[in-house]
Amino acid sequence: MERVPSPDALIRIETILEAASAQMPEKGALMIVSTPIGNLADITLRAIQVLREADLILCEDTRHSRHLLDAFGVTVAVRSLHEHNESESIAYVLSRLAEGARLALISDAGTPLLSDPGAVVVRAVLQAGYPVVPVPGASALLAATVASGVSGAFQFLGFLPRKGKDRQRALSAISATAHVSVVYEAANRLTNTLDELSLAWGDASSRGIVVCRELTKRFEEVRRGTVVELIEYYRTQDPRGEVVLVIEGREEEGVCVDEALLREVVAKGRQGGLDSRAVMQELMENHGAPRNLAYRLAHTD
Repeated sequence: MERVPSPDALIRIETILEAASAQMPEKGALMIVSTPIGNLADITLRAIQVLREADLILCEDTRHSRHLLDAFGVTVAVRSLHEHNESESIAYVLSRLAEGARLALISDAGTPLLSDPGAVVVRAVLQAGYPVVPVPGASALLAATVASGVSGAFQFLGFLPRKGKDRQRALSAISATAHVSVVYEAANRLTNTLDELSLAWGDASSRGIVVCRELTKRFEEVRRGTVVELIEYYRTQDPRGEVVLVIEGREEEGVCVDEALLREVVAKGRQGGLDSRAVMQELMENHGAPRNLAYRLAHTD
C-alpha cells in the first residue's frame, strides 16, 4: 500500500518551500544548483524551488536535463552551456543578469563545476560584480569519499588526463602524496588506470583503493581492495557506469611498527564487535600505526 504523507507533513514541506522562495535573490544572480547523481529522491527542496522560480536554467544537455525538470514540475526555459560554448555564452549570461534575471546553472548530474563546465562563466559573473549563490546537494565526490571510510585530508583530481606527460604527472602526484586521492574515471578505462597505478607504485602495490561505481543507483557498488586485487577482479567483471576512485596515500617513511602485533589488535577488535572504522582509529591512536597501514589492516578480511 502506498504511503501518503500526512497533512501536517505536507504543511511543513510547504512552509520550507515558502522560506526558500523568500530567500531567492530579488534581482540578477547566478545560482549554482546541485542535482541528483542518480537517485531522483536526492534532490533538495530548496533546489526544486530555485529551479521553479528561476528565469532561465543553464544546463549541459537540454534534453537530458528536461527529464529531471519535468519530474519535478519545472517548466522554466533552458539554454545549453557546455565546454564547447562556455566562453561564447558569457556575454549572453551577463546581459540577462543586467536585466535582473535570476539564472540557475546545473550540470548533467551532481554539483556543477566539479569536473563539469561552468567555471569560466562563474568567474566572469563574479568579475562583473553579480552574486553567485550556491545551492548545495548531491556530489559524487563527497558520496564516494564518505562511502570509502576515509577521513582527514584528501586531494581531488577530477578526471585524469587521457595520455601524455600530463597523465604521467597526475599519476606521479598520486604516487607521491601521503594524502588520499579522489579521481573520476570512465568505466571502460578503469582497468587501464589500475594497471598504470600498479606500475607507478612498484613495490607499493599493496596500497588500498576503493572503487565506487553507479553511486545512488540500482547497481551501486563500493568495492575495496589493493590495486592488485582490484585489477584481478575487474579483468573478469566488466564495469559499467560512472566510477569514482578513492586511493590511499603512500606509507609514511621512518615509522617502524610491528605489523603482526597490529593484526592481533585487529582480530581482537573484530571479536569485540568493532567495525572497520573503529579498528582503524584504534590502530592509529593507541598503537602508532600510519593511516595507510591502519586502513589496509582494518579493511582486510
